[in-house]
Amino acid sequence: MGDWQPLPDELPPEVRHFVEQLRLLKDRTGLSLVALGARTAYSKSSWHRYLNAGQPPPRQAVVALCRIAGLADPDAERFGVRWELAVQAWPRPATLPAPGSGSDAGGDPGVGTGGDPRGEYEDDPTLPWWDTPPEESGRGRGGLLLSAVLLLLLTLLIGVAGTVAFG
Repeated sequence: MGDWQPLPDELPPEVRHFVEQLRLLKDRTGLSLVALGARTAYSKSSWHRYLNAGQPPPRQAVVALCRIAGLADPDAERFGVRWELAVQAWPRPATLPAPGSGSDAGGDPGVGTGGDPRGEYEDDPTLPWWDTPPEESGRGRGGLLLSAVLLLLLTLLIGVAGTVAFG
């Protein structure tokens, strides 16, 4: 499984299994953490935390890694299920503000407490729009094509106006 540091003994089994599988998937890519960071919207240090159980990865980071590793849809879906189970069981940092305290300033930006004593890890929206599948982003090729046509029309309109004005 590469030269990974040992995972903490107190990790719940769901988290341990997920991180071990994530490590195997990362090793399967043959990429370094730097290269993985360059191919995704997540830094080398973020991947280091995810792969050493320092914090749970956002769902989109897992999706990006599955895509880079070339996983087929059923296998990628299984990774999604493992992610959900791991996030539910993931140990919460002791530094989070108490639920209902009204202050999230000291917490991790990926963690919200919102009255739930366990906290809730949210998907990280940092995956670039061009890497987000159209069904997830709400944008399809039609939206991109419409934008391109409108930009072309605007350029033509400015050209015609310039020709008329400057003769």
